[in-house]
Amino acid sequence: MLYALSAPPSSNSPCASACVVLAGTVCYNRIMSSIRVLLVDDHVLFRQGTRELLEHEGDIEVIGEANDGLEAVELAANLAPDVVVMDAAMDELNGVQATRRIKDCCPDTAVLILSAYNSDAFVFASLEAGATGYLLKSCRASELAQAVRTVHAGSSVLHPGVARKVVDHVAQRKDASAQTQSQGKSPEMFTERDLEMLRLTARGMTNRDIARAMNIGLRTVQAYLSNIYAKTGSRSRTEAVVKALRRGWISLEETEEGPVGTN
Repeated sequence: MLYALSAPPSSNSPCASACVVLAGTVCYNRIMSSIRVLLVDDHVLFRQGTRELLEHEGDIEVIGEANDGLEAVELAANLAPDVVVMDAAMDELNGVQATRRIKDCCPDTAVLILSAYNSDAFVFASLEAGATGYLLKSCRASELAQAVRTVHAGSSVLHPGVARKVVDHVAQRKDASAQTQSQGKSPEMFTERDLEMLRLTARGMTNRDIARAMNIGLRTVQAYLSNIYAKTGSRSRTEAVVKALRRGWISLEETEEGPVGTN
């Protein structure tokens, strides 16, 4: 079951009694024309299979395919799709960065992330970048098709595992806000992994060095950094580190050489 987040319908809506927030289905007006979709994934076979599944639906039309984030941004600007179904982890420009650019140039286009990863770094960075849905590649074909319709109708849809993360994240941010505001720190909730990433970045370590030190993949490092950029309102590693030091999120002492945790 997928979880759809939608605004409550008006009382005189014919769907009023059927729409429930956080329900497994969502109501939307009957679609009079095909939903125009752009597919973005660097695995050609997966992309072709996804295209066949979606085009089997009578109300969905795949109008283009992109192999990476850069190509996705260019095609979105030229084709103005209704929905972009996009992988999160790609070379050149990842799904988080591409989502942000697509929403800048095509604000009416909905972005649905379809990823093999459900790590906090990818999930929250994608949603903060403007994605309105996040599914895992383990979902069924019918769930993907319904998710495309849902985001096109203006609602958000999340895989159950992702929805749980979002609920927990909101609760943690409320607690963190109450604790940090009294200390003069930002109410933005940083995980310990976020702070560890900032400390290693402040040491001048490269993404590859950070990946080795934290025992994680290079793409996961990129996703964490994208998430940190979104939280700090930064556009570069340097800007993020400067803000973190100025606002007391990390200290100069913590950026000195020392043992690195891996939990």
